[in-house]
Amino acid sequence: LSTDPREGLFSDGPSIVQEVRARLDLAAEDEEVAAVVLAVDTPGGTVTASDILYHSVMQFREETDKPVVSCFMVVSASGGYYLAAGSDHIMAHPTSITGSIGTVFIRPDVSELMDMVGVSMEITKSGTLKDMASPFRPSTEEERERIAGLIAEHTTRFASIVLEHRELTDLAREEVFKAGIMGAEKALELGLVDSVGYLDDAVDKAAELAGLEEEPSLVVYRRRSVSNDSPYNTMTRTQDTGWPSLGLAGAAGAMRPGLYY
Repeated sequence: LSTDPREGLFSDGPSIVQEVRARLDLAAEDEEVAAVVLAVDTPGGTVTASDILYHSVMQFREETDKPVVSCFMVVSASGGYYLAAGSDHIMAHPTSITGSIGTVFIRPDVSELMDMVGVSMEITKSGTLKDMASPFRPSTEEERERIAGLIAEHTTRFASIVLEHRELTDLAREEVFKAGIMGAEKALELGLVDSVGYLDDAVDKAAELAGLEEEPSLVVYRRRSVSNDSPYNTMTRTQDTGWPSLGLAGAAGAMRPGLYY
């Protein structure tokens, strides 16, 4: 999960945040849409992207009064669970992996590599912490304490959202907040999901929550052009260039220091 545009072989695509927000907007405007099913398949991502998506789901429900069912697919953990927490119902595919309720800070360290090749980085800064999380040197004890504080802050937010939407026993809380992953049946046992089933079952559940008596028509939103923009579309290149993208920007983003769900 990221607010950055997604890179393909020949062109860029909108970020997942832009895509979900745009499709929720379409569903909100369409009077014939009675409920929404989100097929969630992600191991997580940045703290901010996860929070925006959660907020978008909650906002959609509050403004439209249309139920949202999240269906976990292969992996729907960490930030994937965070965004789904605001759904009316969470259904996990029988073979889904979920959980990982917590925060991680990622910081590449290339200082030893730089020493090996004889390269150094000169940094002039205004304060001792200005280059905190720099990949060009080991972190200090003070920096590690600051990062631990940020992790605790964001994990508290994550936990509060989970507890707001899920009724967990004390034993379940202890297990869930170890931040480990788990299968669908374990998640059901602990109360993280409401049921286990397939995508068709999630559609049926959405129809039930919407109070539909007849067999509903299923509409799937697919993008054929970059339109229906939301404020989260940060793309700068919208058409195929004919030249393949090597995905270097995406690779660099994967190494970006930061907090992740």
